[in-house]
Amino acid sequence: MNDQPQAVIRPLDRPGDLGWVVMAHGVLYAAEFGWDTSFEALVARIVADYANGHDSSREAAWIAELDGVRVGCVFCVSEDDDAAKLRILLVEPAGRGRGLGGRLVDTCVAFAAQAGYAQMRLWTNHPLVAARAIYLRRGFVLESEEPHHSFGVDLIGQVYQRDLRAGR
Repeated sequence: MNDQPQAVIRPLDRPGDLGWVVMAHGVLYAAEFGWDTSFEALVARIVADYANGHDSSREAAWIAELDGVRVGCVFCVSEDDDAAKLRILLVEPAGRGRGLGGRLVDTCVAFAAQAGYAQMRLWTNHPLVAARAIYLRRGFVLESEEPHHSFGVDLIGQVYQRDLRAGR
């Protein structure tokens, strides 16, 4: 018998998924980075925008679970006709070290390519070292950086981009 927890990536489509995404971001980022509730409010707006009218042929979201318990998420939303945005990647401590962050990003990138986007962008901040490592291993390139004061702390915002066209 296998004692390893069963890890799955599934579509975000169950009652409680949307609220969990908002709550998990608020709690985790406050605990790990000292970010205030304005970050949770940003995540709530992203989730609400997605819930209130996403085009399922061009936008999707996924939940990572361990033995049926939510431990991660990622969203793919449209930036414009040619570019998708990877948004609100999160893996809780209980899910880390199992490759779930990479699997979530891979799922998101594959969906965006299949949906016909030419590129994918994302915005992150300098303290998110593990996430940046996942992005870099998957071919994302730093496009720009800018210092800002958000979520109650001083940060360096970073925009990454990846070409999704075959052979590039």
